[in-house]
Order: sequence, then C-alpha cells, then structure tokens
Amino acid sequence: MSAPDLEALGINVIRGLAMDAPQRANSGHPGTAMALAPLAHVLWTKVLRHDPSEPNWPDRDRVVLSAGHASILLYSMLYLTGYGLELTDLETFRQWGSATPGHPERGHTQGVEVTTGPLGQGLGMAVGMAMAERFLRSRFGAQAFDHHVFAICSDGDLMEGISHEAASLAGHLGLARLICVYDDNHITIDGPTELAFTEDRARRFEAYGWHVEQLGEAANDTVALEAGLRHAMEEEDRPSLLVLRSHIGWPAPHVTDTSKAHGDPLGEEEIRLTKELLGLPPDQQFWVPDDVLELYRRCIPRGQALREAWEARQDPDRPDAAELAAALAGLPLEGWESALPTFEVGARVATRKAVGACLAATAPGIPGLVTGAADLTGNTGTLLPGAETQSGETPAGRQVHYGIRELGMAAAMNGMAAHGGVLPVGGTFFVFSDYLRPAVRIAALSRTKVIYFWTHDSIGLGQDGPTHQPVEHLAAMRAMPGLSLFRPADANECAAAWQLAVEGSGPVALVLSRQDLPVLPGTAERRDLVGRGAYVLDDPSTEPDVVLIGTGSEVQLCLGAVPLLAAAGFAARVVSFPSWDRFAAQDEAYRASVLPPGVPRVGVEAAASFGWAAWEDAGVHLDRFGASAPGEVVLAELGFTVDAVVGTALQILRTPEGAS
Repeated sequence: MSAPDLEALGINVIRGLAMDAPQRANSGHPGTAMALAPLAHVLWTKVLRHDPSEPNWPDRDRVVLSAGHASILLYSMLYLTGYGLELTDLETFRQWGSATPGHPERGHTQGVEVTTGPLGQGLGMAVGMAMAERFLRSRFGAQAFDHHVFAICSDGDLMEGISHEAASLAGHLGLARLICVYDDNHITIDGPTELAFTEDRARRFEAYGWHVEQLGEAANDTVALEAGLRHAMEEEDRPSLLVLRSHIGWPAPHVTDTSKAHGDPLGEEEIRLTKELLGLPPDQQFWVPDDVLELYRRCIPRGQALREAWEARQDPDRPDAAELAAALAGLPLEGWESALPTFEVGARVATRKAVGACLAATAPGIPGLVTGAADLTGNTGTLLPGAETQSGETPAGRQVHYGIRELGMAAAMNGMAAHGGVLPVGGTFFVFSDYLRPAVRIAALSRTKVIYFWTHDSIGLGQDGPTHQPVEHLAAMRAMPGLSLFRPADANECAAAWQLAVEGSGPVALVLSRQDLPVLPGTAERRDLVGRGAYVLDDPSTEPDVVLIGTGSEVQLCLGAVPLLAAAGFAARVVSFPSWDRFAAQDEAYRASVLPPGVPRVGVEAAASFGWAAWEDAGVHLDRFGASAPGEVVLAELGFTVDAVVGTALQILRTPEGAS
C-alpha cells in the first residue's frame, strides 16, 4: 500500500473507532471525532513533539481537547500512538472502571493532559499552559523548555463566557506558543448554531489580538491542515486561532451535519453504510489492521529521538539546577519554611495581610511561584513586592494581573499547574468564588496544585453590603470533595496554612479577613496542629463543661466568652477549627481528644449554619444576607458578639440535656 493510501486508511480507521466505541457503549459523541480524524492524524504523526514511551517528558508539546465530549478521538490517538491504552480500553468506553471515561480525566488516563468536559474550561487551561511554557522558557532557558500548546475547541467552547475571559487574557499576554483549532461545524445539540450563535468569531479573536487563519473546507485536507498548523507555529507575538469548517459525522449518509451525529451513537445500520463508504469492513468492530497500527507507532522512535536530544542538552551542573528540580516537582527549596514569619501576640493583622507577608517572605524559596489576582492584587495578599509583571516584554514576571476575569484566572491556574513547573496563587474576594467555582471544581476533580487567597470573608468587610458579603460560600466550598479549605483565626494560623499549601498536593483555599484580627495567645506554639484541622487553643484547669468552636475571626469571640462563662460557674474549652476537611480526615481518637463526646458544643461562625450540625449542639451563625454599615456594626447588629456566644452556651448548659 502506498504511503498516501495507508494514511487515508489510518484516518478512516480512526473514524471507525469513533463510531464503534459509542455504539458499543450506547452512549457518546461520535460526530466530532469522525470529522476531526484527519486533524488528529496530522497532529500526532507530523506535528507534535511527544514521546509516548515517556508521556511526562517536560518539554513535550501539550494537546488540550477542550471539546471533551469528543474524547473517543483522543483515546483513539493514545491507543494508536502507543500511550498504553489497549483496544480493549476502547471497547469498554464509558464503562465502570475503564481507562476511557466519557470525558478525559487528568491522572486517570496516560496522555490526557487536563480534565475537560465543561465547555470552555479546556481553552482556559490551554492559556495557562502557554503561560507556564513561556514563563519557564524565560526563567530556565529554551534548552529546557521550548514547546507549543495545541487546543481543539468547539462552537460550545466559544459560546461559554470563559472563552472570552481566557482568549482576551491570552491576546493581551501575546502567548505565541498557543495554537487553537476551532472546529466550526455549525452544530449543537439543539440544532444549527445559527439558533443562538451568529457573531463573527474570527473578528472577535482578531480584536483580542490573536493571529486568525481561515482554513475553510480543509477538514479532509491533511496538507492544508499541516500547513496551517506550521504557519501558526511560526508566530512570535500572538496566539493563533485556526478556523476549520468541518462537517460533523462525515461521511455518514443520513446524519452528516445534523445534531444526531453530535450526541448519540449512529446506530448499527448507519455505521454499516458509513464503513462501506470509507472502505472499512462493515461487519467488523474496532478494526485496526497491523499496518495502520505500525504507521502510528512510528511516532515512538521519532519521539524518543527528540527526547534524547533534549536530555543531551541538559546540564546537570547548571547553577540553578536545584531551582529547576524544585519547580518541576511542584515543591519549594529545602529549608524554605525558615523564612516564614511569626507574629507577636496582641498585634492586629488582617489575615489577608498576614498571608501576603508569608508569600513575600518565602517567595525566594519557591522557584515556580507565580502569583496574581483578578484585579484585587493589593486587597488579596497576592502582591509580590519587587516582582515584574508578566507580559510579552517581561515573560518571566512572577506577578500576573488577570484583570476582572475570575473564571479565566482560575482556569489558567489549573493549566499552569497541570503543565508543571509552576505553582500558581490567585486571589479574589470570597464572594466572587461564585464566578470561578467551575474551575475550582476542575481543580478538585483533577488534583491540580493551585492555591487560592479568598479574602473579605464575612459580613465583617462592612459597608460594601450584602452583594459583597459572603454568607453561604463556606458551606458551598466545604461541600466540594478534594478542595482543602482553611479559615485561619489569626496571622500565625495563616503562616501554618501557607506552609501546608506549598508543601502539599492538590488545591488549597485560604479564606481570609478584610478586617484586622488580634494575634491570639497560643497560636504560634500550635502552628503544627493547624494541619490537623482543629485543635485545643485554650483549656480550663478542670474538665470542660462546654466546648466553644470557632473559625477565623470568630475564634476571638470564643476566647472572650471564657471568663464570662467561668464567672457563671462553667468551664469552657476553646477549639480553633481552621479546616473541616483536615479535621474530618483525622483518626477518631484525635477528634475525640479535641471534641470530647458528651460535652456540649457551641459553634461560632459568621456564615450560614449549613453543615455545622455535624460538629455542634448549638451555634451562633448567619442564615440571612448581611447589611451595609461599618464592619463592627454589622457584626454586632447580626449577633456576632461575646455576649451572644455566652448566651448560647448558657442556654444549652442550663437545659436538662446540657446541664453539668
């Protein structure tokens, strides 16, 4: 068979797999994968710098399938090119325990760079990956990092609001190593895109500052596809959008260019007819002849040669070898924690300022640190004094100004972390975690190591009023599996939480106060207990009659209640409870040592009571929205006072069930 004929057969084999896997699963999206089979063929065999035998090679090109519903396209290429998937994995597409879930999941399947599915998230993460590549290339040199990020996006990706935020940021930053292929197939589940989507997407991206190239009706033209990709790779100052007019489900005779080809298996008869048109055996499923498999596996020795040449260029004795190794490991340098400040009892420091001081003091020991905020840099503790702003002119800058793009920021952070070599920190007001929550969920699901500074954490922020005062947000974020959340009581707990975030894995959120808080007695000596989620901060000389449990700014109220309860004849223990998820992970013995069974408990938190039933018998909480007034007035008017804590404790202590 001639080389062109073999390539054509290989592309049609991809189409066959794209039909067979959803049909076997009775679930899936075959049409996009069928239409983009030639693009995938060109990418994986002619363009990508990748080594399937070493999938995590740091200088590999990255591919992000933002159109994650077309996952069978990615899985087919990972199988064909030798990333470890077997044909049986394609045969168990979307089944329990398979390596081929319905949408790609980072860490679950080798060769999947990021978790995609919610449309637009992949594009945002691709932007972050391109930011990471340029930062690392500028920081450590092109001999260590010199690659591209390719993204495949759909109409749905570009409809989602995140695409506007991410693409605008990418254009502003001039991320030339980012190449996005827009699959302009004119179809969504509801029908033609013209039902809801009629703006000129190409001109939109041109306005963002992208290089835009119209590939036209080139979905089956491998020469034109390769030329378009290589032309985009020559860009030096702008990200690229390649607009590809494809025909979803091509060449299925009855469903091409219909929504039926998007979200449903084609059906056995339509598959038979399509395979006949493609020259595939109509009665065979998952058919991959040996010569086609051999064609795709040729990328392995080619990739090995590229990787080995890269390895030969690396200098193990380079003066910044320790910094490079730490960045790639996502860790700080040894001994970095010695720079952490300790705060004196009695000082008054907003926890947002305290964590900013921790970040600034330890930044030299965290080589991969990149920090920034969604327009609130000075307010959120994310300012790194003396750092350059990341831009086209200063690509190694460690300070990122994301603009008012919370969701785009959080998605880019996920991309930076997934790329490797960068530890991203991003800040905004806690109430605006609503805007970035979908990307936080992706971080939790895929275990990307990102750190959020969420400030202005309660009604204590004051006069901005209910629109800016978070009430239900702690409950919402605590409900998210995989997100570790801290609400520190004071500056010393901030330092401990920062250390845990930097040395740990997975996403961590620090929820921080706008207002100054006192540095409390005992927190400096107990910093090592913050990682256990809760600890005894103050204990009576006798067995406690009641346990007062506080988080964040309310811990001081619990301490203030102790002498008043003592005057009433009751001994109170105070527990600081910075992290519910950390405490829930402790063994039963430790939890009982902090919250002794049978002793009444009072929870105190200026937020919704939802979830507190697991820890308290009574509580001082806020199950309404806040108000506009100075912070101390709002707190007092809504019941966050020492007297309210004392009154709640006395109420349960003086009932028959709670009496001592």
